[in-house]
Amino acid sequence: MDVELQTRTRREQGSELPLLLWRFPTPVRVIASAPHGGGIGVRRWVMNAQVRPSYARRDPGHHLAKLGVSLGLAGRGVGMLTAADVRRYTTGSDGGVEVTATVGLGHPILAAAPDDGRLADLVGTVNVLVLVPERLADPALVNAVGTVTEAKAQALRDLGLDATGTATDAVCVVCPDQGNPSAFGGPRSTWGARIARAVHAAVLAGGRP
Repeated sequence: MDVELQTRTRREQGSELPLLLWRFPTPVRVIASAPHGGGIGVRRWVMNAQVRPSYARRDPGHHLAKLGVSLGLAGRGVGMLTAADVRRYTTGSDGGVEVTATVGLGHPILAAAPDDGRLADLVGTVNVLVLVPERLADPALVNAVGTVTEAKAQALRDLGLDATGTATDAVCVVCPDQGNPSAFGGPRSTWGARIARAVHAAVLAGGRP
């Protein structure tokens, strides 16, 4: 997709904090698990904002909405948060799919581990943005989120971690809002396989010392 990744900074509570920003020239279709702009719908931008490790706000969606306004971002967008250094983002690509990941593995977990009563910790967050150049049908977008998650877990296994992710990971898959939609996003479909390989490469690179 024809979109430029920008690195911006803003000042919050005495700290200069960076963020990654994608602004799309035309509206795109998105599925996201992000606190701001999550779900399935048409969006104009995506933000991955770094926060301090002590971040404790319980209204991250509102925080990100205000941040979008302060940056002059028009229309609806997607906002993700992480305490990982977003300037150390890693990328993967395969057959037209482009992936950007910020990988914080301070607190990796197993998804089905017993409940230990602890709250989610933003220090360990893996945020993944996937750009697909062809429109995906809504069911394929849902399937693509599963594919991203499987590929991320495979990368963590290959890094030698007994983990499937962290407690606060976010996924955002972006595709055009126009065109004949592809019906499948699973790991052995055309676009799903490309997504999986690109995500695996980006997370694997981000998890290495």
